[in-house]
Amino acid sequence: MLASFNNTYKYEPVMFAVWMEILAAVPETVLWLQANNALAVKNLRGFATVAGIDPERLIFAGFLPKSAHLQRLALADLALDTRIYNGHTTTSDALWAALPVITLRGSHFASRVSASLLTAFGLPALIADTMNAYRDLAIALARDAARLAALRIDIENRRATAPLFDTALFARNLERAYGEMWRRHAAGEPVRRLVVADLGINRRRRPRGGP
Repeated sequence: MLASFNNTYKYEPVMFAVWMEILAAVPETVLWLQANNALAVKNLRGFATVAGIDPERLIFAGFLPKSAHLQRLALADLALDTRIYNGHTTTSDALWAALPVITLRGSHFASRVSASLLTAFGLPALIADTMNAYRDLAIALARDAARLAALRIDIENRRATAPLFDTALFARNLERAYGEMWRRHAAGEPVRRLVVADLGINRRRRPRGGP
């Protein structure tokens, strides 16, 4: 089962058309979406019909409390990220639930967030640089249950060590960055790029907890 739990305002014709191509190529799967209004459901099912996809293959879910939402995410096989405005918390939640997410790396901030999250999580192989590569990766993964299962195990193993969920490390990095900014300002140094990794950050293993 494919899923995208992004808000419906992030769905747009170009990416949705690619999702329909993926459904056409993998006829045994469905697309699980989050919809918060009846008009969105009607329009999306209409778009699917025009694309030659049975609208009943779009499964809609409402909003749930965070704990229940994380539990249901584990029922999906693969998350499809949106294009112009990526998943932010949506992508982080999927990874915490050990649900693989594929994304298309865009050219502006909102379209590059999921690529940054996947990079911080150590999963650059799930980042596509073209729409065709995104579609082909989704199809390949949707057809390969063994590969998806291996990805789940990999994601579960990474949760305790990947920088993405290491809040203490993030706080230390941010504090050091602020400290270096102030040092440069006090010394009258000109503005220049600041790379936190150059400040000598030590990583540590974090205990399992919540996102």
